[in-house]
Amino acid sequence: MIKKPITIQLSEGLDARPIALLVQEASQYSSTVYIEVADKQVNAKSIMGMMSLRLTPGEEITVVANGADEEEAAKGIETFLVNVKNK
Repeated sequence: MIKKPITIQLSEGLDARPIALLVQEASQYSSTVYIEVADKQVNAKSIMGMMSLRLTPGEEITVVANGADEEEAAKGIETFLVNVKNK
């Protein structure tokens, strides 16, 4: 299991479009992928779960990946959250 702390770098946080793209990214991996914020843990492959987090710019989260491709999953989610831009 890998736990990777990440700071949300999107200028406007995660609204519907970036969340849909994040769920697509997480769904590419066979590992389980969760996003932890404070006392909540949500499946990163669940669009409704991710929408419930209401992540904002500068917020600290932890990506938790567990499975055969956990390293790739954690890195892919980190890359997405650091580099994707809202349009």
